[in-house]
Amino acid sequence: MREEMAISKKTSESLAEKVFKLSENGTNVRTEITAGITTFVTMAYILLVNPVILKDAGLDQGAVFMATALAAAISTMFMGLYANYPFALAPGMGLNAFFAYVMVGGMKIPWQTALGAVFVSGIIAVIVTLTGIRELLIRAIPLQLKHAVGAGIGLFIAFIGFKNAGIIVANPATFVDLGNLKDPGTLLAVIGLVITAALVARGVRGGILIGIILTTIIGIPMGITKLPSSLISSPPSIAPGFLKLDIMGALKLSMYPVIFSLFFADLFDTIGTFVGVASRTGMLDEHGNLKRGNKALFADSLGTVVGALLGTSNTTTYVESAAGVSVGGRTGLTSVVVALLFIASIIFSPIALAVPAQATAPALIIVGVFMASSLNEIKFGDFLEAFPAFLTAILMPLTFSISMGLALGFISYTVLMLLSGKGREVHWVMYILSITFALYFMFIR
Repeated sequence: MREEMAISKKTSESLAEKVFKLSENGTNVRTEITAGITTFVTMAYILLVNPVILKDAGLDQGAVFMATALAAAISTMFMGLYANYPFALAPGMGLNAFFAYVMVGGMKIPWQTALGAVFVSGIIAVIVTLTGIRELLIRAIPLQLKHAVGAGIGLFIAFIGFKNAGIIVANPATFVDLGNLKDPGTLLAVIGLVITAALVARGVRGGILIGIILTTIIGIPMGITKLPSSLISSPPSIAPGFLKLDIMGALKLSMYPVIFSLFFADLFDTIGTFVGVASRTGMLDEHGNLKRGNKALFADSLGTVVGALLGTSNTTTYVESAAGVSVGGRTGLTSVVVALLFIASIIFSPIALAVPAQATAPALIIVGVFMASSLNEIKFGDFLEAFPAFLTAILMPLTFSISMGLALGFISYTVLMLLSGKGREVHWVMYILSITFALYFMFIR
């Protein structure tokens, strides 16, 4: 019996070696499994947060939970097997908030049409990757604007987190004001924010997930958390959101800026994650580019297409992948482990569906802090660089729109460079984008 088990183990390790080239990448099966578990624990909070956010857009919470788990599992599995990278994917924070609170809540776009826009942005990303246009876009857009987009999305989702928590409320005189901190819901969110921030500050692995769970538990005696009848159950139906996207509605002219925003926000986020995670290892070539980068980007783009079909917002590569890399994850086997854990999590849907919005609001705020840290990469001593970047970042929360921040930031950069006598330094693609945005503001909006 022991001999058979030893042979089986040896065969499995041999297969893993052949598929993932473990020795070549300086790793082994045990290390990759540990890395996969580590990455999953740090990003599993999306299973709790995404259903709560997209429920506010009118989607069925149980269906979104299933779509989140399956989109993460399928796209992460594909990343591991096709690109052989230890990157994990799931519906992205920021773009899910943009989907729910701007596209559906603010612009009154039906959620079916919004899913159609996500699908189209994913198809564009696939085409751009396969044709090489991606490289052109990366070269065309200044680095400071790329950093500003990430920071702006961070400020945007932190703002939404404060709003959902009740910490800030609308005020006709001052636009926003401090909420009633004595309100039970707001008080729970504040307690959750303190707990989660402390866990993250102390470097606790999976601090955001633990913070959500503890806040949910504290909400029970406060009468905010409604206990489920059981901790595990058969998976909820995915049918309410599965294949419900309205692609034709998404192709209307008025939807183009929204699709543009989804595409570029996802692109910049993905590139930043790839470089940030890969720079800690030997995954970059001598020019600082990701080896097999097109394969990884293709897997990421395809994830958004799959996610939209399943019924969730943009699927993207998670920066939490760095957690697995930090403990030795180097190949796609790490991703395969993460994917299998997402599949296993499906039976715990009652726990996820019991999480109140007050428990997920702190996660939005803290993830927003992480994303806003890219402001450090902007040279604020150089006004020519700082001004357009600042506009891009600050106008996202102030206009409650990622697309408006992008558009006004791009236009301001091009105009300022022209008026400063440096118009020749602006890539021709930026001129086309800026003119397109200007025409949109003049004749369509």
